[in-house]
Amino acid sequence: MSSENSSADDVQRVWDVVVVGAGPAGASAAYAAAVAGRRVLLLEKAELPRYKTCGGGIIGPSRDALPPGFELPLKDRVHAVTFSNNGRFTRTRRSKQMLFGLINRPEFDQQLVEHAQKAGAELRTGVTVQRVEQHGSAVPDRRTVAVILQGGEVLLARAVVGADGSASRIGAHVGVKVGQVDLGLEVEIPVPETVAEDWKGRVLLDWGPMPGSYGWVFPKGDTLTVGVISARGEGAATKRYLEDFVGRLGLAGFEPSISSGHLTRCRADDSPLSRGRVLVCGDAAGLLEPWTREGISFALRSGRLAGEWAVRIAEAHDAVDTRRQALNYAFAVKAGLGVEMSVGKRLLTVFERRPGLFHAALTGFRPAWRAFKEITQGSTSLGEIVRTYPVAQRALTALDRRPAATGDEVSPSQ
Repeated sequence: MSSENSSADDVQRVWDVVVVGAGPAGASAAYAAAVAGRRVLLLEKAELPRYKTCGGGIIGPSRDALPPGFELPLKDRVHAVTFSNNGRFTRTRRSKQMLFGLINRPEFDQQLVEHAQKAGAELRTGVTVQRVEQHGSAVPDRRTVAVILQGGEVLLARAVVGADGSASRIGAHVGVKVGQVDLGLEVEIPVPETVAEDWKGRVLLDWGPMPGSYGWVFPKGDTLTVGVISARGEGAATKRYLEDFVGRLGLAGFEPSISSGHLTRCRADDSPLSRGRVLVCGDAAGLLEPWTREGISFALRSGRLAGEWAVRIAEAHDAVDTRRQALNYAFAVKAGLGVEMSVGKRLLTVFERRPGLFHAALTGFRPAWRAFKEITQGSTSLGEIVRTYPVAQRALTALDRRPAATGDEVSPSQ
């Protein structure tokens, strides 16, 4: 940026990049733009640290997307997974190497924000963004976006990144379209030392009673994070599943410290990722893995890309250049995360119809367990496995075509 531009910007207080939302996606975007030496403002409506409904599993791709020198505030390291099919046919599989780590979101998010601040980003909390405008009286020129706060304050930016979660106002401005909405319910249950010891280093994944549903237990020291997720529209059944799940685990006698719910929204294939000088990432863009609904790695990776491309959009001098950079951002997201999402969608379709088959594969078929391990550890991805192993591609295609089985698909011996 030339010194003339800089002095003009100082008079008007134009930020290079304004990021809305300080979760993993927003903090990653702010970090990436600040590391590039740009003036970055990170806005968050809550006061930090704050609680988020989230299992808090940090898989390999999440770890690999963290800023250099980031020390994960791990509450536990997972070396074993117990699988069950709606409470039955329980089997535990173990790994010598750590599969993934478990964190509490308040600490993790706070640490990510601190890294963005150390890189030079400025943080403002307790700030609600009402809307963004790219035309009209609040916008001085075509290279500027107006970010209008509750109360009427106007901030000006050369580029805006929307990372304001699954009910995103910036997403609405961009025109994000969702194709899949799920309801996650979660309780944080403080437990005595004897119970905590039993769960240490081990998680439980239970394939649930409704199509596409599953439950989890993630141990975090003296607290167990217990949750379930299912398609929206099944609220009462999802709540019942959580209650039954907690009861079945022998945890009904312990009082949860937190009970919460959250809707996850998965983007439709043709959903936009930008509009003019505004980009969206993470949950605000509907970027998450459709089968597991894992969102942290998608938030970190898309956030970093959004921050890098926001810098280029901030430098763009006309609409043509802006459009080119925005298309490059969309291409980068779709080439990596989009491929994983399309495989995840196919897996979800199969899983909805044949959860017992998944259970049998993960507990009794070594290559399936190996694939699970490698994906969680970050040495491969869903897309990579389907691309590399023709047998995986053929199996998925065959399962896509097969009708759902009736009755039980897993014998007790499995």
